[in-house]
Amino acid sequence: DEAPLVMGGEDFAYMLLERPGAYILMGNGDTAAVHHPEYNFNDAAIPAGVSFWVELAESRMPAA
Repeated sequence: DEAPLVMGGEDFAYMLLERPGAYILMGNGDTAAVHHPEYNFNDAAIPAGVSFWVELAESRMPAA
């Protein structure tokens, strides 16, 4: 499923002008937004994030 489009004011776009990349939005539950004083990172999201990066790295590795 695709995430809804957001109009965030992130400076990451400037980095993408110099190098290819992607901005990944991962779900973190129903908590306050990042940079909000009441934001509380959901540690249960860590395995999903790790799995994403492992699968990405493995997909870029040559077949053995």
